[in-house]
Amino acid sequence: MKHMQLRHFIAVIGFLTTTLVYCQDKQISLEDIWSGSFRTEGMQALHSMNNGKQYSVLNFDRQNGTSTIDIYDYKTLKKVKTLVSSEDITEIQGFLDYSFSEDESKIILTTNSKPVFRRSTLGEFYIFDIASKKVTKVADDLVQEPTLSPDGTKVAYGFQNNLFVKELASGKVDQITFDGEKNKIINGITDWVYEEEFSFVRAFDWNTDSNQIAFIRFDETDVPEFSMDVFGSDLYQTQQVFKYPKAGETNSKVSLFLYKLSSNKLQELNVDKQYKDFYIPRLEWTKESNVLSAQYMNRHQNELDLWMIDTDNMSSNLVLAEKDKAYIDVTFNLTFLKDNSFIWTSEQDGFNHIYHYAKDGKLIDQVTKGNWEVTNYYGFNEKENTIYYQSVENGSINRDVYSIKLNGKNKKRLTKTDGTNNAAFSADFTYFINTHSSATSPQDYTLNSSTSGNVVKNIKDNDKLAKKVSGFVTSKKEFSTINVNGNDLNMWMIKPANFDATKEYPLFMYQYSGPGSQQVANRWNGANDYWYQMLAQQGYIVACVDGRGTGFKGADFKKVTQNELGKYEVDDQISAAKKLGARPYIDAARIGIWGWSYGGFMSSNALFKGNDVFKMAIAVAPVTSWRFYDTIYTERYMMTPQENPSGYDENSPINHVDKLEGDFLLIHGSGDDNVHLQNTMRMVEALIQADKQFEWMIYPDKNHGIYGGNTRLHLYRKMTNFITTTLGDNLEKSEVKEETTSTIND
Repeated sequence: MKHMQLRHFIAVIGFLTTTLVYCQDKQISLEDIWSGSFRTEGMQALHSMNNGKQYSVLNFDRQNGTSTIDIYDYKTLKKVKTLVSSEDITEIQGFLDYSFSEDESKIILTTNSKPVFRRSTLGEFYIFDIASKKVTKVADDLVQEPTLSPDGTKVAYGFQNNLFVKELASGKVDQITFDGEKNKIINGITDWVYEEEFSFVRAFDWNTDSNQIAFIRFDETDVPEFSMDVFGSDLYQTQQVFKYPKAGETNSKVSLFLYKLSSNKLQELNVDKQYKDFYIPRLEWTKESNVLSAQYMNRHQNELDLWMIDTDNMSSNLVLAEKDKAYIDVTFNLTFLKDNSFIWTSEQDGFNHIYHYAKDGKLIDQVTKGNWEVTNYYGFNEKENTIYYQSVENGSINRDVYSIKLNGKNKKRLTKTDGTNNAAFSADFTYFINTHSSATSPQDYTLNSSTSGNVVKNIKDNDKLAKKVSGFVTSKKEFSTINVNGNDLNMWMIKPANFDATKEYPLFMYQYSGPGSQQVANRWNGANDYWYQMLAQQGYIVACVDGRGTGFKGADFKKVTQNELGKYEVDDQISAAKKLGARPYIDAARIGIWGWSYGGFMSSNALFKGNDVFKMAIAVAPVTSWRFYDTIYTERYMMTPQENPSGYDENSPINHVDKLEGDFLLIHGSGDDNVHLQNTMRMVEALIQADKQFEWMIYPDKNHGIYGGNTRLHLYRKMTNFITTTLGDNLEKSEVKEETTSTIND
């Protein structure tokens, strides 16, 4: 009887063990990845209220289709009240986004949104008066960038390339500009290339007294047109036509204008310097209602001037002039203090740091110093005379939040846990909500003291997701460095969970490599990371190396690629692959590489130039010649094709198609307004004429992101199947090695 009980006990334990192992051995599928199974929870549209004690969050009730803006207390994290609910507004069913007036008396509600380009939208907007509960529609048409005046009495917006101002009390609408015309003149809204490369859409700004509006006017008459077929579902396709300046071509002519509401007067603003072929990448009113700041930049983007323009007497003062041997990155970090001194970030000492300048441009202090980069500027606490920022001082793959006095003293690390930390501060800088993640832990949200950095309260975590992920076969993302071409390059690697160092595995590399970018970072998984885990469970080693030209290691490391995009970065990927291929557990005959956009440019070049190293490559939405890409981005790093033809052509994969020996998959969306399908079509033609076999896939009407409906699942299944066919274990390794050896010997 005892033996029977023992056998039964063993059988039960065996069953439970088997069940447990089975639960932990679940395989990641493409359907899991693209169905949203691994989606993280976050906090939507967080806004810190002016009182510094509360914050607002946008909440959706998907079941009822309603939206609310709810107010929470920082200290207790409990909901205090619902500020506005779509259920209580008869004019609208729900809203997608919101923004407050400066005094928080009114809220702009976005109810309908239609994308234009990456950052721009056309929308239907309503203004909700908190005190009276009155709702005012901004306009009957779909408009752009409605912005309330600081006093909350008026709203300015763009419509059909012109600017308008509406007085909320009376409903009176004044049209400010009248010359706006599609593909010719744009007032107050950026053109395509400014939006994409300078990262803003609203090119107008209210002064502090709400009686003046400054804006940038774009004359794109002479900019060449780009046309893109939209195939849709009708009998005939349509065309989208817009102005797109490719490298070396004519840009929009920009000018700065001022509108004074008191006199209904419009006039051009000029600065005391003659510019030719220039940009105005930023404008912002100072704390003085009559002083406007405007940044002017030359076409090469290696000279940046900061001007202060007095709109009372129309005088201008150049307060800061920066020059760089390569280029200057434009940021949104300009902050004016009460005395109109200002905070500025710059790479002038070789690393991105914070500087404090007097009103007249005289340097007061370099606030941060060291061989590390400031990666985010959060703001200045006037009361405590303290600046808050994010940096990579704790290692370039990590991000931490710091505080420092305006004079550069009393620096304090506020976040305690390694990984990626990002802060959202309360308006009075008493607290910050910290978002933390790492390669081993998904995002969690905590309320922290801005004085000590200590956690006051846990707000939200993704423990359910972490538990869910733990039920799948996953491998540790291993961070390290690899010495390539005299540099210690950051690298991560994912090995199969059942990794055996005595075996050989195919290697699949990923990179992006664009100037100032970073892919090797200590943060939680994105969708691609789950794909890499899926490939690892199928027997692949996946690795990523951030080569020269990538960010957060100083200006010299980042800017070494100047005028030679695709030279040093490609060399680093080829050299890294060779070095990894020499490891005993990696099959040097089965190494592949892939990338998207700049990464597609890189993977194409790596396969062609490194034909003795790479067996295959996948290029998604690649730039194939920088001659086809826009002025601002391309010329920042390459000058114009007229000035630097060899830099453009010697590193263009189109000019190296004759070197193709391995397997190549080329993918593009036909509706890509950013990296045009032209890039792929010209590559295809070059490959055909070089008599090279390859595979390709076009996704109809899909933009640079290639998504929508079943698209992403289809795309990743296409790529997975290609990897399996070209790198998978079904290949005869001996034959591959013989062929490789023969090729090298030839």
